Amino acid sequence: MSDLRAAYVVRGEDPALLAQAVQQLVAGLVDGRDAATVVEEHGAAGADIDPGAVVDALATPPFITDRRVVVVREAGRLVAADAARIASCLADPVPGVALVLVAGGGTIPAALVKAADKLGGAVDSSVGSGRARGQWVADQVRKGPVRLDARATALVGEHLGGDLGRLQGLLQTLASAYGEGAAVDEEKLAPFLGEAGAVAPWDLTDAIDAGDDVGALRALDRLLGASGQHPLQVLASLHRHFEAMLRLDGAGITTPEEAAAHIGARSVYPAKKALEQGRRLGAGRIGRAVTLLADADLDVRGRSGLPDETVLQVLVARLSRLAAGTGRSAAGRSRRRASA
Repeated sequence: MSDLRAAYVVRGEDPALLAQAVQQLVAGLVDGRDAATVVEEHGAAGADIDPGAVVDALATPPFITDRRVVVVREAGRLVAADAARIASCLADPVPGVALVLVAGGGTIPAALVKAADKLGGAVDSSVGSGRARGQWVADQVRKGPVRLDARATALVGEHLGGDLGRLQGLLQTLASAYGEGAAVDEEKLAPFLGEAGAVAPWDLTDAIDAGDDVGALRALDRLLGASGQHPLQVLASLHRHFEAMLRLDGAGITTPEEAAAHIGARSVYPAKKALEQGRRLGAGRIGRAVTLLADADLDVRGRSGLPDETVLQVLVARLSRLAAGTGRSAAGRSRRRASA
């Protein structure tokens, strides 16, 4: 990376992915030079950030080398006054000096972010969801030290779930085991996968809506395990999911925008899903789902004496069967049979 911009802001919520993005960015900015003479760290490992030292680093031309990279970690810890001092340095940046602001520690003051964004490149370590997430995994695998075939790549994405920060370590482990550039299929991959990663609540509700009882039970197991959710949290997610359908049923709403306003959703996408799935299920099945949820809630609170996990497994299987026979679930089962 020969082009050195005056400032960069690295954003992201996953600490592992954020750290990897910073490492890759800084390595590119160093571009083969001695990192010990180029990189200056502030706020690393929870250390206090000295704004005066950051300002001095930004205001002083590089010495011995032709560039300096000033990394401020957990820049959200900066107060507005200190952020303003740093932002003033960016009004007339010193040639060969770059500031890297790393998210964390709170919200980075807006004035500093605005000044940095004008001069540099925004780096977002977020993965996204759906197709974007799958593409991100495929891109990382393609750039990695081993060659995974399509089925192995898909297995990695499914198994890691929300713990994609483990991906780089997994690829390095595979390279150590099989050699750089080795071809790795599902059989070679399996012994190194480790524990299944966390998943999001919508992985469970999406599988239920598709009538995929096997996928729904797998998602439930990972929510209770790797994701560390309490059974009552899982029930709350399912309640919200079917409550949205119940509120939309018979309301005469025809567009996702109207649905979002009616149920108070922050975005149109979940409202659209609730509207479409509610239409597929119909009033009778929505009512049955609400009854099943109410019964499961009482059972988790001790009515039945069954283990919480068993109560939820029975509930999820029954909710999945409610979706069986709808257009979406039938199509999903056909695709699963075709890919089996």
